[in-house]
Amino acid sequence: MVKVEINVPEHLDMQIAQLVDQGDFVNREEAVEELLATGLKAYKTSGPQSEMETDTGFEDDMMGHEDEYVF
Repeated sequence: MVKVEINVPEHLDMQIAQLVDQGDFVNREEAVEELLATGLKAYKTSGPQSEMETDTGFEDDMMGHEDEYVF
């Protein structure tokens, strides 16, 4: 497995910690891996369908915070 280092805003870190505390995930690593995979899967099914489309659509998915995306 590839190791990746990321920086996330404090509010996202708190949400991940809460999911782990609630028992939704065993640990932070599992939470981040599963949430990232779910987000990529959602993007793949609703994102651009051809290479001709250059807009990623990320700007349209933003919810009030410049660093928060909807999956």
